[in-house]
Amino acid sequence: MQKIKTAIVGIGHLGSIHLKIYNELKNKVDLVAVCDIKTERTKRLASHYKVPFLNDYKKLVGQIQAVNICVPTESHFEVAKFFLQNKIHVFVEKPITSTVKEADGLIKLAEKNNLKLQVGHVERFNSAFQSILHFTKDPLFIECHRLNRFPNRSLDIGVVMDLMIHDIDIILGIIRSPLKNIQAVGVSVLTPLEDIASVRLTFANGCVCNLTASRVSDDVMRKIRIFQKDSYISLDYVKQEAFIYKKHNKKILKHSLPIEKEQPLQKELEHFIDCVRENKTPLVSGKEGREALKVALTITNKIWQNKKV
Repeated sequence: MQKIKTAIVGIGHLGSIHLKIYNELKNKVDLVAVCDIKTERTKRLASHYKVPFLNDYKKLVGQIQAVNICVPTESHFEVAKFFLQNKIHVFVEKPITSTVKEADGLIKLAEKNNLKLQVGHVERFNSAFQSILHFTKDPLFIECHRLNRFPNRSLDIGVVMDLMIHDIDIILGIIRSPLKNIQAVGVSVLTPLEDIASVRLTFANGCVCNLTASRVSDDVMRKIRIFQKDSYISLDYVKQEAFIYKKHNKKILKHSLPIEKEQPLQKELEHFIDCVRENKTPLVSGKEGREALKVALTITNKIWQNKKV
């Protein structure tokens, strides 16, 4: 099996998890280097995993076939553009970029150079979510709750771009209809950006979606409920559990879906490597990342317009 020469740029919270996973994928990945401007911590991790350390990502050109980008959102475009220009496949954490224009630029560059561009919308790889796809048909109403404790990281973006964008991506993947209307409110609690947001999306086919996201909650919750004719689906991303409730003889019967629990991030990164090696299109390409970003930015703008900031 051909090993893909890879590097990780950005060894913060997520980057360090990517490093651990790639260390477990040695049969598929040749991890050439890790790169970060915070040298002391990165050097310790590099030493622990016996991987070379660099503080300048531009030195990776000529050494790698693919790269994982886990730098802050504001730097996604600059770093991803550099690697795509140098004919290197790119995995970039969500959101794809800070603006739709930047996302369009990366997509065009990837297409021009025949490169893979995958965006880190990890919930697509959650076993519970994958288990319900066969049963999801013409949703009428969808309800999403994504609550988290205060993270002390990713504070360069609000809760919509940080957390809610996962549910936006999931919904856009489920509902095959144009988005017609967006209503949004949000509140700043511990940062200058929105830390809590409540959103209603209405689609042309009549489906309505309510989304709630918070990063100042005491509990962690990541759930989605999908209501459709004669049934509804309840999914817990954290527990990787899914249930279908169906009407039968005037009663509601609850069915548990069989799910083989796996680590979604490992499946996501392994998928990226397989796409590079086998020349496949990523499940979440730059185009899907762009659409989720576009909606997330519209929501964010509506929140702050409502506040007249």
